[in-house]
Amino acid sequence: MRLLKAFIRSAAYERRFLAKNQWDLAMVLWIPLATVLLVWWIFSQTQITDLPIGVIDQDNGPIANTLVRYLEASPALTVHQQYHSPADVEAAILQRDVYAVVVIPEDFSRNISSSKPAPIVLQVNAQYGTHSGIIQTSVQSVVGTLSAGVEIQRMVKQGMAPSQAAINYSPIAIQRTNLFNAINNYQQFLASTVIPALLHILAMVIGATTIGRELRDKQLGRWSRFIDIGTPDLILANYSGQYKNNNTESSNNIKKASLSVLFAGLLGKYFWPILAYSIWSALALWLATPQQSVDTVSLLITYMSLVLLIILSFWLGAVFTLGSFSLRMGLSATGFISVPSYAFAGVTYPYIAITDSAKYWADALPLTHYLQLHIAQLQMQAPLTVSLPIVYGLLLATVIAIILMVFLTKRALSHPERWGAR
Repeated sequence: MRLLKAFIRSAAYERRFLAKNQWDLAMVLWIPLATVLLVWWIFSQTQITDLPIGVIDQDNGPIANTLVRYLEASPALTVHQQYHSPADVEAAILQRDVYAVVVIPEDFSRNISSSKPAPIVLQVNAQYGTHSGIIQTSVQSVVGTLSAGVEIQRMVKQGMAPSQAAINYSPIAIQRTNLFNAINNYQQFLASTVIPALLHILAMVIGATTIGRELRDKQLGRWSRFIDIGTPDLILANYSGQYKNNNTESSNNIKKASLSVLFAGLLGKYFWPILAYSIWSALALWLATPQQSVDTVSLLITYMSLVLLIILSFWLGAVFTLGSFSLRMGLSATGFISVPSYAFAGVTYPYIAITDSAKYWADALPLTHYLQLHIAQLQMQAPLTVSLPIVYGLLLATVIAIILMVFLTKRALSHPERWGAR
């Protein structure tokens, strides 16, 4: 009963605080909700299409015109404009009107008719990696199709059967099979992994500020007395500032706070953020799964792992703040760890390609392991045995973090002279 009262009184104290502080309430409710919906809206067009490119046609022959039509017909490309000078092209690329330009040289059609080499120049803005890759692949596909058609037509004119001409032109062919995300769905590739990363960042900020503001405002001891010996009326009175206790009595009550009571009180203190972010996690996974059939067990395992990641993020934010006795230092640590963590997770940049030292750092970040599980279960439909070690690891890390937070809270309660740091 004592632990239950500690939990209820701590949760009630936090509920009153959130009701009176709209910014903290927004961090729990409206900001994460807006983040989930905004990211999903950004990626509502699941595939990248109609990337603008320019064309400099110095030939104006029939084959060159066919090439321009093929480029325009490619779903990933659109011919924004045909230019006549390199200066105009350079200005268009710098202003991002186009991301690449295809240069068709003079005598292009004549060289093809004479069986001479007829190279096409593709100048692409490689600074934008995703745009560049899609444009290069699409242009290469268009040029390959046109080249094959021209060569096969030439062989047919020489008397070869069309089927034999096709075989002679390309005796070795690649049969490519996309195993996962076959249609290059960027909503599945990026949005479904970006949202957990952003929730992870917000959760660490909440973890730091929820306990850090009490250190900053010198109210940590008051909260401890509420959950240990206070009554609901006394809770509200002290919170409103209507009563002030004797400092000696406060110090004694602080030292009497047991670890079990602190544990229950901390769970109550973070109850509302955990509840809210569990709902946002469910919303994120619900948005990520309607396009594909996912096994119910895999979905539950992924959801449980995401909730564990969120809870771990709360605890880590609190640990950094309590360890430094400073809200500012706690927020700095959470930002340093959580903000760049997506870059180390191996989603946008291959994990195998980063340096060994970066791999050590990536392996220490919980987001890296969660996203591995997320991709394996939701997108690759991997067996559960592949991801169970990650689930156990997140659970163990969460337990260790809460134990560490309890001891750090006990230490903080024993050193009221260090409260008040910004």
